[in-house]
Amino acid sequence: FIVGNAGLFVTLLQFVIAYTILLFTVSSVCAISTNGAVDGGGVYFMISRTLGADFGGSIGTLFFLANVVGCGLAVTGCAEGLIENFGPSGYLVEDGGFTLPDSRWWRFFYCSMINAVMLVVCLIGATMFAKTSVMILGIVSVCLLSTYISFLAQGPMHVSIPQENQLVQNATNPAYGFYSGLSRITFHENLYSNYGKDYTSGGSQVNFAIVFGVLFSGVTGIMAGANMSGELKNPSQSIPRGTLSAVAFTFVCYILLAILMAATSTQFLLQNNFLFLMPINLWKPFIAIGITTATFSAALSNLIGSSRVLEALAKDQVYGSGLNFIVRGTWKGNPVVAVITSWLLVQVILLIGSLNTIAQINSVLFMLSYLATNLACLGIELTGAPNFRPSFKYYSWHTCFFGLVGTLIMMFVINPIYSSSSIILCLVLVIGLHLFSPASQGAQWGSISQALMFHQVRKYLLMLDSRKDHVKFWRPQMLLLVSSPRSCCPLIEFVNDLKKGGLYVLGHVKLGDYEDNDDPTIDEYKYWLSLIDHLKVKAFAEVTLAKTVREGVHHLIRISGMGAMKPNTIVMGFYDEENLYDFFESENSSYHTMAFRNDPTSEEAEQIFPTRKPGLPKKLSAKEYVSLVDDVLRMRKNICLCRHFHRLDKGLIARSNHIKYIDVWTVNVFDPTNEDPFDVVSQFMLQLSCILNMLPVWKRMHLRVFLCETQQPSTNNAENFTMTPQMPQDLSAEYRLGQQLKLFRITATIHQIPEWSRNDDFTRHSAILKQFTRNKNEDADTGISEEHLNRSRMYMQRVNQLIRERSDQTAVAFIYLAAPPNSAQHGNAKSLAYLDLLTELTADLPPTILVHGIHAVNSTTL
Repeated sequence: FIVGNAGLFVTLLQFVIAYTILLFTVSSVCAISTNGAVDGGGVYFMISRTLGADFGGSIGTLFFLANVVGCGLAVTGCAEGLIENFGPSGYLVEDGGFTLPDSRWWRFFYCSMINAVMLVVCLIGATMFAKTSVMILGIVSVCLLSTYISFLAQGPMHVSIPQENQLVQNATNPAYGFYSGLSRITFHENLYSNYGKDYTSGGSQVNFAIVFGVLFSGVTGIMAGANMSGELKNPSQSIPRGTLSAVAFTFVCYILLAILMAATSTQFLLQNNFLFLMPINLWKPFIAIGITTATFSAALSNLIGSSRVLEALAKDQVYGSGLNFIVRGTWKGNPVVAVITSWLLVQVILLIGSLNTIAQINSVLFMLSYLATNLACLGIELTGAPNFRPSFKYYSWHTCFFGLVGTLIMMFVINPIYSSSSIILCLVLVIGLHLFSPASQGAQWGSISQALMFHQVRKYLLMLDSRKDHVKFWRPQMLLLVSSPRSCCPLIEFVNDLKKGGLYVLGHVKLGDYEDNDDPTIDEYKYWLSLIDHLKVKAFAEVTLAKTVREGVHHLIRISGMGAMKPNTIVMGFYDEENLYDFFESENSSYHTMAFRNDPTSEEAEQIFPTRKPGLPKKLSAKEYVSLVDDVLRMRKNICLCRHFHRLDKGLIARSNHIKYIDVWTVNVFDPTNEDPFDVVSQFMLQLSCILNMLPVWKRMHLRVFLCETQQPSTNNAENFTMTPQMPQDLSAEYRLGQQLKLFRITATIHQIPEWSRNDDFTRHSAILKQFTRNKNEDADTGISEEHLNRSRMYMQRVNQLIRERSDQTAVAFIYLAAPPNSAQHGNAKSLAYLDLLTELTADLPPTILVHGIHAVNSTTL
């Protein structure tokens, strides 16, 4: 078929292409198989252990189907050989003798009988298969040798065209082809392509792709040995030696056969009688025996190979409990149920009937598995993984790459539709297994995707240069300090919304030391990763061990992140005495889970991430908390203090028509007469609120900015506000803030606070309030009178009432946070007073964020 249509030159070219692809693929197989212990499953085992369970499972599934289709192809070929020899016009049928009836369903019956014999051999076990294969190898070698001898010894003769060839045959005038023996004229005639019609496929036109598809189906047996990896004594040694020797041996056999055929048989004979070797052989039964044994052997290896791949898929729980019946159906190491399942699927393939149609499907599926094998070896080679040290050295990334590209190209040459369909099916399987497969979720053999990501992330982190940072591309990179995630699930989810694609780190300080025990954070870290999975946030976790919380927070701020990707904003919960709510234990909570108990099935089991019991002292004092806020600012980080976030319900916000606003209070309540409401802190608050307002759940909220009527903007900061000659110098603060929002492309409504100017308390207390915040000119704690503290507390209560009156429809409020008193210069009095005033300010408000920024984050330039 191949020589008659493609000619000798193209045939040799196709064999070179096919075997080049095979050689590159075999080098990848050898490299992977000699890099460690190979268990059952062959190619699937190697790909899954290299590329991961999702990709390996999808390729393993398609490779299983390829083996099933290949088995059907070989069985069909075996039955065809029987019909051509013992059918109505069989070469081995004497006149008046018994013949095998021939029709589509009779052929299906013969195929089923052959399939049943293979089933018996495979059910007996791998030992029976090995003995049968060795016997068949000897028989086929003798038959092939007789063919070579016949080409050289047989003289010219006419060979009849089979009756099934309706293209040239008819009952009244039987057609004959001519076998010329060794002939220069015949050889010259067969050098070039002359594509005809395939009489076995209803006279369909033959082309290069169809011929190559049929040819490649004859060389797909290179994985047969690898598929038996579970039965080999030393697979790492046997697979390379056996596969390479098989490739070399079959290549020589095919080339000799093609050359001798082209030199002795006319093109008409080659195109119209695919079994002409029978009548020209010195002893006709040699060909019949060779065809049936060779095709039977190929079918047998595909059947037992597919059963082993199916068994490996079942053992690895690639499809969960769906294939448990395969694992349970094993008897004395032989996967009986897997063999029967594969056998049944082969029976279905046999219904297709057309040999060459099956051949193309078979070739495409096998080439896809070869592509994946080359991809696996290429990927692990490019990652430079230190543990990839195969004993087989005759490979490189070049061989893997060219094997991959060659396989991909030839797939589409064979059949673009089958190739596209198989790749799409593979991708669907990859995505499905990645999302739902238990093996993908908990596989312990690693995934090359992790190695590739590490390789690329390291490279790009080195390229990320903090010296090249620009305010135009600023984004929040958050470090959220968490004591117990049980009580702050809504806050963890909220900060995840606030990060806008930036770095997000959950930081936790565990108190202790290393003197007597091992590092307890090592075992605890896995629970934090499980927490991130449970809450579905895109975050990293950092856990440190320190003797004090303050010292541990210093560690986290300094070491979290890597290179230029480090936190610029520290988020903390508020220091108050509110009862802690356990979101994991409450069945009404959307965060409810029993996973964070030492025994998830027991209600009494010890909790993971325990919360502070009521009545017990906190691990951090009020003075240390304020000092920690001061430390953050002195470390040049932005700070956010979050209160009342246990009340935040994103589901309710999404459903409710009552909750409408995100509020930004640009007023520094510790200094309400401040002349610049557009300072860095206000800009930072506006930026955070704008980021929040971009997200789907928060997009329906309206942004409100509250402004003190007495405030006037500073005109000496060009970044904050740009004056033009046309603008009058006495513009109102509201107008200037509106212009500023336009420059920053922030959509918000501005709300005046007239009470600030009409009530003398707001201005009279400003001088008193300043002493509770950072004062660089003050060298020591001057003390605070009880009178001043009480008056300031009353002032804060009034401000709180003013905010509450405007917050009945507010989802989240951003409030200006004045810098705390310097922790190194002032004693407990000012720190406690500062915290006390913040507590009064935020009492009974909706979820509130007290914000203090230290860097410019907005840009008015393109």
